[in-house]
Amino acid sequence: MKEILKNIVCAGLGAAFLTKDKIEELKDELLEKGRMSQDEGRQFVDDLLNRSEKAKEQMNQWVEKKVAERVERLNLATKDEIAALRRSIEELRADMANKNDERQP
Repeated sequence: MKEILKNIVCAGLGAAFLTKDKIEELKDELLEKGRMSQDEGRQFVDDLLNRSEKAKEQMNQWVEKKVAERVERLNLATKDEIAALRRSIEELRADMANKNDERQP
């Protein structure tokens, strides 16, 4: 029963978006109805929190991967690449200014 309930909660609410407050609220409701003991309730909360954290980590990794793929596919410049270009532009400006100063009598 406990495992079925966990699966329903994870599937229905989306484990990545369960907050500790919501999990505690659900645990209290189940305790009130006598569907689980205090020990089962604590284990239930711990299990769901662990699943929620894992799901969040997996979701973040997936999103980061997809964003990186899109950036690469769109051929967008990264922050580091833009910074390198800015440095190059500043160096070129400085070189041009030096050459102009050398030409003036």
